Amino acid sequence: MTEVRVLTGAALDAALDDVARLRITVFRDWPYLYDGSLEYERDYLQTYRDSPGAILVGAFDGARLVGASTGTPMEDHAEDFGAALAGAGVPLEQIFYCAESVLLPAWRGQGLGHAFFDAREAHARQLGRSHVAFCSVKRPEDHPMRPVSFRTNDAFWTKRGYAPLPGALAEFSWKDVGDTEESRKPLQFWIRAL
Repeated sequence: MTEVRVLTGAALDAALDDVARLRITVFRDWPYLYDGSLEYERDYLQTYRDSPGAILVGAFDGARLVGASTGTPMEDHAEDFGAALAGAGVPLEQIFYCAESVLLPAWRGQGLGHAFFDAREAHARQLGRSHVAFCSVKRPEDHPMRPVSFRTNDAFWTKRGYAPLPGALAEFSWKDVGDTEESRKPLQFWIRAL
C-alpha cells in the first residue's frame, strides 16, 4: 500500500535527489517533453532546501519514492513568476506556490493527486496564506508529439476549485526531448482562494 508522507527540513533535503529522478522520468512525457539532467535538477531544487516554508509531499511504496509534490511560499519564486502574477490582485506574500506533482504511471488513479493537493493546501493555511497557485505548460494543440489519447488535468483542477488566472502567463526554459538547446515555453497560472 502506498503511504503519503509530508516532509520538511532535513527529511525534505534528504529526499530531493529522489525527487530529481522522478522529475526527469515523469516530465520526459507529454506535455513537458523535458530532457533533464541530475545536475540541472539539483540546482533547480535548491529552492526547496533554502526555503523554511517549503514542503515535499511524498508517495512511498515501502522505502521507494514513487510520487512527489512540492510547494513553497510564492515569494521564493518571485524572480521567475512575480511579473506574471502582478495583475492577480493578491500580494505574492499571500500566495503559496504548488510546484510539481510527479507520479509514476503505475500509481496513478489511486487518489494520490488529491492527497498531494490536500497536504499542500493544509500547509499553505498553516503558513497563513490566502491563496494557492500553480502553473502548467501550454503546448499547441497541433504539436507533432502530442499523443492522440492525451487529456488535460483541467477537469481535476477545476473540481478542486482552481481556475486559470486570465493573462497570468509565465515563461520558463528547458530542453525538449530531441532538441539540442533550451527553448522558452508559456505556463498558465491557476489559482484558488483557501
